[in-house]
Amino acid sequence: MGHHAMPLETIDSKAVKNLVDAQAIEGAVVLGQPGGWAVVVRYGNHERVIAAQRSHRMRLWRNLNTAAAFVRLELHMPQFEVDAEDYDPEANKRERPDAAERQRRMQQAAEHDAWFRAEVQKTLDGIANGTVRMISDEEWKAISERKRAELMRRIAEQSN
Repeated sequence: MGHHAMPLETIDSKAVKNLVDAQAIEGAVVLGQPGGWAVVVRYGNHERVIAAQRSHRMRLWRNLNTAAAFVRLELHMPQFEVDAEDYDPEANKRERPDAAERQRRMQQAAEHDAWFRAEVQKTLDGIANGTVRMISDEEWKAISERKRAELMRRIAEQSN
């Protein structure tokens, strides 16, 4: 497997697993790419790069260790090549959200959830003790029609 100047066709993980099960994979290269590492497999006269499951585009491992572990453990290949010529760790750098910001958002969500549940419980309690009045379907339809008529009147005024 030489240098891969031209784009390679992809192969999905199910097809790779079938090749592994058939012991048909003859070689592998962990191929450096901008932002990560791809894995190229050779079988017969074919070389294919392993595709990501959902996108069917080249799958990238974030670091060499995880790509190597994939080749060793999933492809059952203790020996393989590493081609780092096109590796650029700074390309497509994904920043993880700050942990403090993630915690703050989770706290806000928990507070909102607690507030919402308390409001629902207050309403249910009010219905049970008679302080919150239920309205009939007819009354709700009348209220809705009045609101709709008011909105239509305001829209008509703005159009003129």
